[in-house]
Amino acid sequence: MGDGATTPLRAEQYLAPETLAQLASFELRAKMVAEGAMNGHHISPRQGAAVEFASHRQYTSGDGVRHLDWKVFARSDKLYIKQYQQETNLNLAILVDGSASMQYGTLLTKTGWGGTKAQQGTNRWTKFDHATAIAAALSFLALSQRDRVGVGVFGDGIRVGVRRSSSQDHWRSVVRCLSTEPMRGVVNWTKVADQALSQNHDRTLFVILSDFLSPLDQIRGALARLRHRGNDAILGVVLDHEEIDFGMDIEAPFEGLEGEGILSIDARTIRDAYRATMEQHLQALNRLARGFTFDSAVFDTHKSVGPVLAALLARREAFDRRRSVR
Repeated sequence: MGDGATTPLRAEQYLAPETLAQLASFELRAKMVAEGAMNGHHISPRQGAAVEFASHRQYTSGDGVRHLDWKVFARSDKLYIKQYQQETNLNLAILVDGSASMQYGTLLTKTGWGGTKAQQGTNRWTKFDHATAIAAALSFLALSQRDRVGVGVFGDGIRVGVRRSSSQDHWRSVVRCLSTEPMRGVVNWTKVADQALSQNHDRTLFVILSDFLSPLDQIRGALARLRHRGNDAILGVVLDHEEIDFGMDIEAPFEGLEGEGILSIDARTIRDAYRATMEQHLQALNRLARGFTFDSAVFDTHKSVGPVLAALLARREAFDRRRSVR
C-alpha cells in the first residue's frame, strides 16, 4: 500500500458493497450513557433544553416557567416541567489485535481487497484482514453519524494508532493505519487496557477485535479495567473457519505462530476434543463479556462480516429501545 497522496484509498477496497447495504439501516449504539460536546445520536446524562423530549416532572417552587407543559396543565390543572435529553456523539475506540497469531488464514485473499501487511506474500485472507474489514465498516458507520473514532493496533501494548476524530476524511487515516502494520509478538492484555484508558479519558465504547486465544483470567482483568471506568465494550472474536471447525483430515506438523513450537498432530484423532474445547472457550468468553454487560460476537473469516455486524447492531438497538421506554 503506497502513501495516500499517491495511491488514494477507496472505500470499495475495504468495504464490500453488500456489507454497506446490510449495515445501512443501523446506528451504532452504546449501552453506557455517552458523553460528548456535539449533538449526535447517543443519549447524554445532561438534561435541559435539548433535542429530544424525555419525560415530565412536577413543578416545584423556583423552577423557571419556560418549559411548563401547558397542555398537561389544561387537562389536569397541575403544573409539570418538560424534561429533555441531549443527544451527543459517541466516543468509539477500535482496538485490533496485531499479534502474530492474527496472521493465520486458510482462505484465498478476497478479490479487490485493498490489502494489509498480514496477507502480503501469502495471498491468504488472514484473521487480521477480517478484523480490518470489521474495523473499516464500523469506522465508516460511526463517522457517518459524526461520532468520534480512534483506532489502535495492539500486541505487547498498543503499538500504533490514530487519534480520535469525527472528520469525514479521518476514515482514510484509519484504513491506512490498519493496512500497513505488520503482525508480531503476543498480547499483553493488562498493558493494552491500561494504555487504552490513558488514551481515552471520556466514557468510550471499545470494540476489541481479536482471536482471544488467551487465558481467560488475563482477558477478564483487562475487561474489568474498562468497566471500572464506566465504559462499554464489544468483543469481536475473529477466528479462521478451520480454527472453529477443525475439519482437516491430515497428519502434519502444526507450528505455533507465537513461539509455542511445533507439534506433530493427526487432526482426525483430536478433532472432537478440539471442537469441544474451542466451544467451551467461546461460551466462557461470552459469559465473561455478559458478566460485564458487554457484547460479544464470533466472526468466521470464511463468511461475510455484514450479517454478524448487522445482528450485533440490531441487538444493541433493541437494548437502546428498551432503555428509552423505562
